[in-house]
Amino acid sequence: MSSKGGTALSRRNYRLASDTDKPKVTGIVSEKLLSDYLHHVFPASSKQGPASAAYRKTLTFQDLGAHLEKLLAEDNVTEDNQIDGCLGPSTVVLDHSSGFEGLLFVDDDLLGVIGHSNFSSIRATTCVYKGKWVYEVLISSQGLMQIGWCTLNCRFNQEEGVGDTPDSYAYDGNRVRKWNVTTTNYGKSWAAGDIVSCLIDLDEGTITFCLNGQSLGVAFSNIKTGPGFAYFPAISLSFKESVAFNFGSRPLRYPSHFYAYTPPTTDLTKANRLLGYLKTVLSTSIDTQEEKLMARDGGTWQIQGDPTILVTLAHIFNHFAPLMCKVYLVEDVLMNFLLSILEGGGSVDEHPLIQQLLDLFWLLMEDHEVSECLKQLMMSLLRAYRFSPIIPDLGFQIHYLRLTTAILRHEKSRKYLSITFDVLRSVVFFYIKTPLRVKEAGLEELIPTTWWPTRFDKERDTREETSEERLRRRAYERGCHRLKKRIEGMSHTHNIRSASISGEASRYIFLNKFRKFLQENASNRGNPTVLCPPEYMVCFLHRLITAIRSYWDEGKRRSPGSISSEDAYVPPQLFYNGKVDYFDLQRLGGLLSHLKKTLKDDLAAKANIIIDPAEIQATSMDDLDEDEETGAAQRPSGAVAMGGALARPSWLSSPTLGRANRFLSTAAVSLMTPRRPLAPPEKVKIRTLAVEHRTEEDIEGSHGNDGLLLGRPFEEPDQPITEKSLLEILDGVVMMYNLSVHQQLGKMVVVSDDVHEYAIALKDTDEKIARCPSRRPDILEELQKSQKVFAEKLNHLSRRLAWINATIYSKEKMLDVYWLLQVCIRTIEHADSTGSLFAFMPEFYLNVVMNSYSALKNYFSPSNCIEELPGYEDTLAQLAAILAKHFADPRIVGTDIKDSLMQALASYVCYPQSLRAVERIPEEQRMAMMRNLLAPYEQRPWAQTNWILVRLWRGCGFGYRYTRLPHLLKTKPEDANLPSLQKPCPSLLLQRHMAELLSQDKDMAASFLNSVLNQLNWAFSEFIGMIQEIQQAAERPERNFVDTRQLKVCATCFDLSVSLLRVLEMTITLVPEIFLDWTRPSAELLLRRLAQLLNQVLNRVTAERNLFDRVVNLRLPGLESVDHYPILVAVTGILVRILVDSNKQGISRAASVLLSDPCFQLRSIQYLLGEGDAGDAGAASADRKHFSLHAYTDYISTEEEQKVEQMLTFLTEESKQAAASTAPTSEDDLCPICYAHSISAIFKPCSHKSCKACINQHLMNNKDCFFCKATITGVDDYTKPASS
Repeated sequence: MSSKGGTALSRRNYRLASDTDKPKVTGIVSEKLLSDYLHHVFPASSKQGPASAAYRKTLTFQDLGAHLEKLLAEDNVTEDNQIDGCLGPSTVVLDHSSGFEGLLFVDDDLLGVIGHSNFSSIRATTCVYKGKWVYEVLISSQGLMQIGWCTLNCRFNQEEGVGDTPDSYAYDGNRVRKWNVTTTNYGKSWAAGDIVSCLIDLDEGTITFCLNGQSLGVAFSNIKTGPGFAYFPAISLSFKESVAFNFGSRPLRYPSHFYAYTPPTTDLTKANRLLGYLKTVLSTSIDTQEEKLMARDGGTWQIQGDPTILVTLAHIFNHFAPLMCKVYLVEDVLMNFLLSILEGGGSVDEHPLIQQLLDLFWLLMEDHEVSECLKQLMMSLLRAYRFSPIIPDLGFQIHYLRLTTAILRHEKSRKYLSITFDVLRSVVFFYIKTPLRVKEAGLEELIPTTWWPTRFDKERDTREETSEERLRRRAYERGCHRLKKRIEGMSHTHNIRSASISGEASRYIFLNKFRKFLQENASNRGNPTVLCPPEYMVCFLHRLITAIRSYWDEGKRRSPGSISSEDAYVPPQLFYNGKVDYFDLQRLGGLLSHLKKTLKDDLAAKANIIIDPAEIQATSMDDLDEDEETGAAQRPSGAVAMGGALARPSWLSSPTLGRANRFLSTAAVSLMTPRRPLAPPEKVKIRTLAVEHRTEEDIEGSHGNDGLLLGRPFEEPDQPITEKSLLEILDGVVMMYNLSVHQQLGKMVVVSDDVHEYAIALKDTDEKIARCPSRRPDILEELQKSQKVFAEKLNHLSRRLAWINATIYSKEKMLDVYWLLQVCIRTIEHADSTGSLFAFMPEFYLNVVMNSYSALKNYFSPSNCIEELPGYEDTLAQLAAILAKHFADPRIVGTDIKDSLMQALASYVCYPQSLRAVERIPEEQRMAMMRNLLAPYEQRPWAQTNWILVRLWRGCGFGYRYTRLPHLLKTKPEDANLPSLQKPCPSLLLQRHMAELLSQDKDMAASFLNSVLNQLNWAFSEFIGMIQEIQQAAERPERNFVDTRQLKVCATCFDLSVSLLRVLEMTITLVPEIFLDWTRPSAELLLRRLAQLLNQVLNRVTAERNLFDRVVNLRLPGLESVDHYPILVAVTGILVRILVDSNKQGISRAASVLLSDPCFQLRSIQYLLGEGDAGDAGAASADRKHFSLHAYTDYISTEEEQKVEQMLTFLTEESKQAAASTAPTSEDDLCPICYAHSISAIFKPCSHKSCKACINQHLMNNKDCFFCKATITGVDDYTKPASS
């Protein structure tokens, strides 16, 4: 607590000088009227007895000071610095010097604490040994903590804390237990925002705990007391858990008859008495004409320059002002008084008294006093708003929010708070927290009827509902609507226009602080204790978007030539002119220092920005030094590295909202003084201004200086956009979304998923109850218990989901995210038009484009329909154009962002609506996209592009119209919304583009297909090798567990093999001449390679009781997708296309190549239709059902079956003819590489020999000879000499 007594600084003296010449007249009002007025304002206390007006002493301003001091002295209570029963400092705080164990963050007020190790402990500085005592703990996170009392002899460690030693006692609301060496059930579970009161009665020897003012009963009795026993308040908490203590420095939330620590009784009485005097002044007016006092409405009082009233107020503030520097009095006296002014309701503007009072504060208080008072007042409001209990009408939150708004409406106070107070703490005020307890939040009364879907297919028709379901759904929707209306009222109060960014001066202060805030959150992403919590960031983002759009459209009305907020974007010059600091965030083209060196000529030519080579060199050296220093800081140990990272103050994650500038560690004292300075050293950045050094002119510009828009490229239109400060705030909003907002939006979907899972469980339980036989009442009883549990959980979750849908996934919030998506799309389009300068754009813009679309599609549905968004079809096409163009953009170098773009495009083509958007982009862009997809697979990530091609084909291939594999239909998919589980939606248009490209560009076609065949060879070989290892492990007698990662890689290789086969099927269907037209240079080679791989796959998969069969029959978790059907159907599709659906010449060539391959076995083709040797078939039927395409009538059409039968008949006949006509070949004449074909080629210059197939395949990837490694310059036909 603050020390007693007035301020040491000199005070303004507002008392009038005595005027001996006019003893009877004050010069303001008559002596009698003044005396009556002063006696009315400062009445004598009841101790002095009532005095009639006729007999009381005349009171003037000369006497007022003494009179007021006498009145205030009457209420003085003798307060000893040391209250009987306790030992230690009178101001009780946490002992950060010696009374802790483990790693902890402690706030600068020494009342808030955050755990930063396994189980950290800390105690207070003061102990008690007799009497009755209480302290309060505000629970900021509901995790594992033990709160209570301990003695000085208790020794804690990382495993044992308060309650785990003999003389320590604790309550644990996370596990709902009490602890004193042993543990038993006690109390209720706590939640974030709860208040735990810890009471100790050392006269009776008992310890009791209360939760939110309700006693949980006596927890411990007969505790040790007497000489040698004194108890400290103490806590143990696990990693990232946080609380705030109140030992009496602030008013207790739930006062009791127990004593609190150091209540400022005298100061509190004085402050209340002085406040009473102030209220009397406000409600009294002086009628100088009638010479009498009149009552008036205090709410309409104004400073009108009346010297009598001003001098009276000056005397009051002479005593009142020093008291208002103490947090207890600000919270208990001033805040409650100001809140009472707003209790009448109505808008804040209808209560001008608060503005007048703030004027009075600035007029009559010293600057340091009013600044401290405002700071403590805002902190008290923040705490009250953040931790007030949730009630249905959000009354508490709205009450505190209205007062905050009223204070920020006062211009001078707002400017002061903008400069000296961290305005971004106001993020707290924009957060509407989700109630963790539905009952206490009043949601049961607001939504009396709950509902959840009972049908789970996406195309659920409401006409299928029963009348009861329909009534429940409508009642639930009405309750949700009532809740939404109340929250909308709260959101309206959140209007940021009156706060942070209103007023020109305040806006630029806010802008620099906002940038600093973003920097701290971007640079500490790995350390959650120093970040703004994402749930706060979500609400802050929406309020900022509302404010930006409002101010943007205001500017449009003032300047009709500028663009509206509907067309808002961030101009590209912000990314390279150095006016906005992106604090080392990755750019699309790599590091900024690298881009400045490589693109300096482009900057000079396109943007008129010249960079001094010496400065480039300086920047490079500085970056190098920084990297070395960072590496050195991280190398010694994790703890020391953490010391540097934790130097950033933690304000929002801390329970008291104070700055956690103390990091306590018993393991490393050096953490208190980290090696690196608290603020990073300023680096010399080319044409880049440090955030704190920027001025309004640097942002808005003047006298020909474009400010933020310096360096406009020629491609950018010369048109005013909006106020430049709004552009930077908009840029920051995009960064905010990328930092944590999207992640939080995804996290809250868990509640909807839980509702879905519990609803399925309840439906299954209802069906089991209906089927339960009457002779088994025991089973029926258990099922009914489960039914009750599921129903109660669903009632709770459905109400919580209504809250989340109203606060996070509302239509208004969805429109905000949609607007942000459109802003990013337009920004990318403008930056793309600058050519090479596009590389300067930060990566997060592309991330936000992809993530915001994903959020709109997956998170806001089904409560809001994405198709109903204005201009949705056009936006979808614009996004498709961005993905199609940039997934292979050479200006983008980051591997992660390129992978993200490729995955986004792969997901995009899985859904009919977004696929149609891809088809609507200009033909030139579509052709460019397909050309990039058909680039050779070597030396680039190819799996995703192959997957995209497969999705474009799925629905057209042989037996390829399935959504899920036949053998998986009875199992439940993990997530039915996965792109891979969507219904087939092939794109005939994009297939046509692919056919055009492959038929026209022969070299590209050959290199593409060669790479596909190479990857198929690799993927299938890896798959066979892995299932061999899995089979060997399964056959060992000892119990073995196959590594789940190995199973996953095995399944992935199988899926890749299937998808590559489907791409080959697609290619040979669309452009069969690539394989069958042997006038093309690589056609014969490609066909031979294709036949070779198809035979390998068939032989491995179709052999009876082979390795593949055994592994499939094991049905190991992780290998669910491995089955005969997908891979055999893909191979069959290729064979049917070349052996049945081609022209006569093509069929002849394909058959001859296939049959000439030494690996060809007719039995493998027979296997497809369930045919084979009689002995094999009989053995198989005894073992298991034989595979046959005839069994998949739902997947394979009759026409497709007939083609397979036709193919089998044709190959049977051809193989008989080939066997009859084939002459035996000498082993010496066979190719020494493959031993399958005769030698037919000779190499130059080394004269080594092989068959044409082997050397042609080799030369597509390598130019060295097989045998001598000489570079091959040519290949000639080889014919064996006749003499041989």
